Amino acid sequence: MLRKSFAAAALNLAAALAASQAQAQSASSSDQEIALLKQQLKMLEQKLDKLQSQTAANTAATAKAKLEAKAEAKAEARSEAKAVVANANAAIPLKGPAPASGVVVTMPNNRPTICTADGANCVGITGRLHWDVGGYDYRPNTAATVPQKLDSGENVRRARIGVAGKFFHDWNFALVYDFGGSSDGFGGAAPGSLPGGGVSGVENAYLSYTGLKPFGGKMAIEGGIMDLPYTLDEATSSNDIMFMERASAGIVATSIAAGDFRSAVGTRWYNDVFWAGAYVTGPATGAIHSASSVAPNGTTEQYGAVARVAGQVVSGKDYSVHLGGNAEWLIQPPRNLVTGAQTVTLNDRPELRIDPTALATTGAIANASGAQVYSVEAAATYGPLILQGEYFWYNIDRSANTGLPPLGAPSLKFQGGYAQAGYVLTGEGRSYNAANAAYGGVKPAHPFSLEGGGWGAWEVAGRFSTIDLNDQLGSATGIAGGRQTVYTAALNWYVNGNVRFMLDYLHGTVSKQASPVSTADVGSKFDAVAMRTQFAF
Repeated sequence: MLRKSFAAAALNLAAALAASQAQAQSASSSDQEIALLKQQLKMLEQKLDKLQSQTAANTAATAKAKLEAKAEAKAEARSEAKAVVANANAAIPLKGPAPASGVVVTMPNNRPTICTADGANCVGITGRLHWDVGGYDYRPNTAATVPQKLDSGENVRRARIGVAGKFFHDWNFALVYDFGGSSDGFGGAAPGSLPGGGVSGVENAYLSYTGLKPFGGKMAIEGGIMDLPYTLDEATSSNDIMFMERASAGIVATSIAAGDFRSAVGTRWYNDVFWAGAYVTGPATGAIHSASSVAPNGTTEQYGAVARVAGQVVSGKDYSVHLGGNAEWLIQPPRNLVTGAQTVTLNDRPELRIDPTALATTGAIANASGAQVYSVEAAATYGPLILQGEYFWYNIDRSANTGLPPLGAPSLKFQGGYAQAGYVLTGEGRSYNAANAAYGGVKPAHPFSLEGGGWGAWEVAGRFSTIDLNDQLGSATGIAGGRQTVYTAALNWYVNGNVRFMLDYLHGTVSKQASPVSTADVGSKFDAVAMRTQFAF
């Protein structure tokens, strides 16, 4: 109505103005009267615009107030509905315990792991299975060679299950049992057998504290049953090694006072470049510590020590160079509590575990008062290529006061080593694990999948290894353990981060004479083909 009134007034004013103009034309009115009328018309137009703006603002404010009122009403309705539901739920009793709060379940590398929300406490299930199938073409040199045959077949090399985790960030633990081994069962270790090589047992049961970080690095103080990171090959996980078995020279070294299933206490310090560690070691799990009539092989517990320094002396985006050195001491060999014998045995199966027979062996070295092993290690990577090698020197002291022959025999010296190379055909490389000063495994960039089109990662590898367990031949106090040489070619298929298939071909010779004073040939040759099916998490 207001807009109509102003419009009518404007029309009347215009009409009056027109009439005035007409009268001015006819009557010649003065210009001052026309100017006054124009000024009045302009003032009316300004008032009209101001009233229109005020009207629009009032309309918008009214609409906003209505919307806010509606939103407030809806919020009140929701609040009332929640209160009703909460009251209803409170009236219903809970079935079972209330769900735990602050717990996170994750699957790193497909390992089921439960952690607190802050990540300070975790426990995960870990396991691995290495199932080997293979056969030998074994050729003894003479009828006097022992053995005359090696058994082909299968072997659950490792079958481990356990838990691993941490408490309050800095306390790490593991408890792992291994059901595998050439015997695939339970029982005490036979004299001269390798730790963990032939019987099932506790593989890991340790506690490690990592809260100290001196000199800009990380430090671990640990003890229990553990796999010591002594030597480069042993510091590499069995899930990541290029061949089904490690080279015999390294196995012989670690069997003296290190290796898997070993009781130990010690410390290691490391950063991205340097690693240093030292441990006091004891017997391996499965050793019999009894002098009773039901355990005639019972012995006192042995004691030893190991030390290692290593690191990446050169590293870049896709290349690295690793160097290191190791030392091992058997301070107190085990002593048989029945016979008083104090012996050390160096041996290994021919880099395959289908048959448990050791072809190269010193036998039980009598009157052993101690042993020392010194070794050097080197490795390098360049993209998908890795080169690695180690060499070992063994010394056995024979000055124990057992009253058994040979008395006062000179110490024995042996040696051995290996060189190996691997190339990943699909281009993946191996990353460096600073905590153990060793290289990790191959993680396929494109895991095998029929739907996704990936084919995993493929690797070819070759190795030459040798160990000489002969010393002082021609002397009655010498040792004729034989010299073993093995050439191995491997093809590895990494299906994904958890599954791998390995195919190995081995060609080996064992040069051995019947005794230190007899040159009768009791050596042998062999070829072997074996495949491993592996999964781990």
